[in-house]
Amino acid sequence: MLSFCVDELMKYSELEKKLKKEGCYFYKDGSKHPIWFSPITGKNFSLSYHKSEEVKFGTLKSISKDSGVKL
Repeated sequence: MLSFCVDELMKYSELEKKLKKEGCYFYKDGSKHPIWFSPITGKNFSLSYHKSEEVKFGTLKSISKDSGVKL
């Protein structure tokens, strides 16, 4: 099971860098959000087009779980 620890909120641009470093990648454009794929979990998950916005805690937790990346 993944442990989850957030020291501070991060922006979507920072989140994308961390996900790419762990092997996750952009998969396709969704109707409202870009869809990414995680080779760790084999799941697709949504991010945001607003790279300068901070990621809300619940969203960050969900992305961490779906991506398999400890954030």
